Amino acid sequence: MMYITNYDSPIGRLLLAEKDGALAGLWMEGQKYFPVSWREDVTVKADSPVFKNTIEWLERYFHGEKPSVSELKPAPAGSEFRREVWKLLCEIPYGKVTTYRAIAQKVAAARGLDSMSAQAVGGAVSHNPISIIIPCHRVVGTDGSLTGYAGGLERKVRLLIHEGVDLKQMNFVL
Repeated sequence: MMYITNYDSPIGRLLLAEKDGALAGLWMEGQKYFPVSWREDVTVKADSPVFKNTIEWLERYFHGEKPSVSELKPAPAGSEFRREVWKLLCEIPYGKVTTYRAIAQKVAAARGLDSMSAQAVGGAVSHNPISIIIPCHRVVGTDGSLTGYAGGLERKVRLLIHEGVDLKQMNFVL
Protein backbone atom coordinates (compact mmCIF):
# COMPACT_ATOMS: atom_id res chain seq x y z
CA MET A 1 0.00 0.00 0.00
CA MET A 2 1.25 3.45 -0.95
CA TYR A 3 0.09 6.53 0.95
CA ILE A 4 0.21 10.01 -0.56
CA THR A 5 -0.36 13.60 0.46
CA ASN A 6 0.31 17.06 -0.98
CA TYR A 7 2.36 19.92 0.41
CA ASP A 8 2.20 23.48 -0.92
CA SER A 9 5.78 24.73 -0.97
CA PRO A 10 7.36 28.02 -2.09
CA ILE A 11 8.28 26.31 -5.40
CA GLY A 12 4.83 24.83 -5.98
CA ARG A 13 2.76 21.86 -4.94
CA LEU A 14 4.69 18.74 -3.95
CA LEU A 15 3.38 15.19 -3.91
CA LEU A 16 4.75 13.03 -1.09
CA ALA A 17 4.53 9.24 -1.08
CA GLU A 18 5.06 6.79 1.77
CA LYS A 19 5.55 3.07 1.58
CA ASP A 20 6.30 0.66 4.44
CA GLY A 21 6.81 3.50 6.93
CA ALA A 22 9.41 5.33 4.82
CA LEU A 23 9.43 8.27 2.43
CA ALA A 24 9.22 6.73 -1.05
CA GLY A 25 8.71 9.84 -3.16
CA LEU A 26 8.61 13.60 -3.35
CA TRP A 27 7.75 15.09 -6.74
CA MET A 28 7.08 18.63 -7.89
CA GLU A 29 3.77 18.98 -9.63
CA GLY A 30 4.31 18.80 -13.37
CA GLN A 31 7.89 17.61 -13.18
CA LYS A 32 9.29 15.09 -15.61
CA TYR A 33 8.65 11.57 -14.31
CA PHE A 34 5.75 12.81 -12.15
CA PRO A 35 3.73 9.70 -11.29
CA VAL A 36 0.46 9.67 -13.18
CA SER A 37 -0.39 6.10 -12.30
CA TRP A 38 0.65 3.71 -9.58
CA ARG A 39 1.51 0.02 -9.66
CA GLU A 40 -0.23 -0.58 -6.35
CA ASP A 41 -3.14 0.66 -4.27
CA VAL A 42 -2.83 4.30 -3.23
CA THR A 43 -4.60 6.02 -0.35
CA VAL A 44 -4.54 9.70 0.60
CA LYS A 45 -3.34 9.95 4.20
CA ALA A 46 -2.27 13.33 5.48
CA ASP A 47 -1.70 12.40 9.13
CA SER A 48 1.15 9.92 8.66
CA PRO A 49 4.20 10.36 10.96
CA VAL A 50 6.41 10.04 7.85
CA PHE A 51 4.56 12.93 6.19
CA LYS A 52 4.58 15.00 9.40
CA ASN A 53 8.37 14.64 9.70
CA THR A 54 8.91 15.29 5.98
CA ILE A 55 6.76 18.42 6.01
CA GLU A 56 8.55 19.70 9.12
CA TRP A 57 11.87 19.06 7.32
CA LEU A 58 10.63 20.95 4.25
CA GLU A 59 9.33 23.85 6.37
CA ARG A 60 12.73 24.18 8.02
CA TYR A 61 14.51 23.95 4.67
CA PHE A 62 12.35 26.63 3.08
CA HIS A 63 12.88 28.87 6.12
CA GLY A 64 16.64 28.81 5.58
CA GLU A 65 17.68 26.03 7.93
CA LYS A 66 19.93 23.20 6.77
CA PRO A 67 18.20 19.99 7.81
CA SER A 68 20.03 16.74 7.14
CA VAL A 69 18.75 13.89 4.99
CA SER A 70 19.61 11.61 7.90
CA GLU A 71 16.75 13.16 9.91
CA LEU A 72 14.30 11.36 7.63
CA LYS A 73 13.87 7.81 6.46
CA PRO A 74 14.06 8.03 2.65
CA ALA A 75 13.61 4.76 0.78
CA PRO A 76 13.73 5.53 -2.94
CA ALA A 77 12.97 2.57 -5.18
CA GLY A 78 15.44 2.03 -7.99
CA SER A 79 18.23 -0.10 -9.32
CA GLU A 80 21.40 -0.65 -7.31
CA PHE A 81 23.21 1.83 -9.58
CA ARG A 82 20.57 4.53 -9.11
CA ARG A 83 20.51 4.06 -5.34
CA GLU A 84 24.31 4.34 -5.32
CA VAL A 85 24.11 7.66 -7.19
CA TRP A 86 21.29 8.94 -4.96
CA LYS A 87 23.35 8.13 -1.88
CA LEU A 88 26.19 10.25 -3.29
CA LEU A 89 23.74 13.11 -3.91
CA CYS A 90 22.98 13.11 -0.18
CA GLU A 91 26.65 13.87 0.49
CA ILE A 92 26.60 17.15 -1.46
CA PRO A 93 26.64 19.91 1.18
CA TYR A 94 23.88 22.50 1.38
CA GLY A 95 24.79 25.51 -0.76
CA LYS A 96 27.37 23.61 -2.84
CA VAL A 97 27.24 21.99 -6.26
CA THR A 98 29.07 19.14 -7.90
CA THR A 99 29.19 17.79 -11.44
CA TYR A 100 27.84 14.68 -13.11
CA ARG A 101 31.45 13.84 -13.97
CA ALA A 102 32.58 14.09 -10.34
CA ILE A 103 29.80 11.74 -9.26
CA ALA A 104 30.70 9.37 -12.11
CA GLN A 105 34.31 9.33 -10.89
CA LYS A 106 33.17 8.46 -7.35
CA VAL A 107 30.95 5.64 -8.61
CA ALA A 108 33.78 4.30 -10.77
CA ALA A 109 36.22 4.39 -7.86
CA ALA A 110 33.76 2.64 -5.55
CA ARG A 111 33.26 -0.09 -8.16
CA GLY A 112 36.95 -0.44 -8.97
CA LEU A 113 36.47 0.84 -12.53
CA ASP A 114 38.69 3.17 -14.53
CA SER A 115 35.74 5.34 -15.54
CA MET A 116 31.98 5.68 -15.50
CA SER A 117 29.67 7.47 -17.90
CA ALA A 118 28.56 10.90 -16.72
CA GLN A 119 25.48 10.38 -18.92
CA ALA A 120 24.57 7.24 -16.96
CA VAL A 121 24.89 9.25 -13.76
CA GLY A 122 22.71 11.95 -15.34
CA GLY A 123 20.03 9.36 -16.01
CA ALA A 124 20.09 8.24 -12.38
CA VAL A 125 20.04 11.82 -11.11
CA SER A 126 17.08 12.73 -13.32
CA HIS A 127 15.07 9.76 -12.02
CA ASN A 128 15.57 10.68 -8.35
CA PRO A 129 12.15 10.06 -6.81
CA ILE A 130 12.75 12.20 -3.71
CA SER A 131 13.44 15.71 -5.01
CA ILE A 132 14.87 18.43 -2.76
CA ILE A 133 15.61 16.05 0.12
CA ILE A 134 17.89 13.94 -2.07
CA PRO A 135 19.41 17.09 -3.57
CA CYS A 136 19.65 16.42 -7.30
CA HIS A 137 19.33 20.18 -7.87
CA ARG A 138 22.96 20.49 -6.66
CA VAL A 139 24.36 18.71 -9.72
CA VAL A 140 25.56 20.73 -12.72
CA GLY A 141 27.40 20.08 -15.95
CA THR A 142 31.19 20.12 -16.01
CA ASP A 143 31.07 23.50 -17.75
CA GLY A 144 28.74 24.91 -15.08
CA SER A 145 25.61 24.41 -17.14
CA LEU A 146 22.39 23.99 -15.18
CA THR A 147 20.97 21.06 -17.08
CA GLY A 148 19.15 17.86 -16.30
CA TYR A 149 16.63 18.91 -13.65
CA ALA A 150 13.33 17.03 -13.87
CA GLY A 151 11.61 19.79 -11.88
CA GLY A 152 12.52 22.41 -14.47
CA LEU A 153 15.40 24.84 -14.77
CA GLU A 154 13.52 27.68 -13.07
CA ARG A 155 12.96 25.58 -9.94
CA LYS A 156 16.58 24.41 -9.94
CA VAL A 157 17.73 28.03 -10.05
CA ARG A 158 15.32 28.99 -7.25
CA LEU A 159 16.57 26.15 -5.03
CA LEU A 160 20.22 27.00 -5.67
CA ILE A 161 19.62 30.70 -4.98
CA HIS A 162 17.71 29.74 -1.82
CA GLU A 163 20.80 27.81 -0.68
CA GLY A 164 23.11 30.74 -1.44
CA VAL A 165 24.90 29.24 -4.45
CA ASP A 166 26.71 31.90 -6.51
CA LEU A 167 25.20 31.47 -9.97
CA LYS A 168 27.54 34.01 -11.65
CA GLN A 169 29.82 31.20 -12.84
CA MET A 170 26.94 29.03 -14.11
CA ASN A 171 25.80 28.76 -17.71
CA PHE A 172 22.06 29.01 -18.12
CA VAL A 173 19.26 30.96 -19.71
CA LEU A 174 15.76 31.06 -18.25
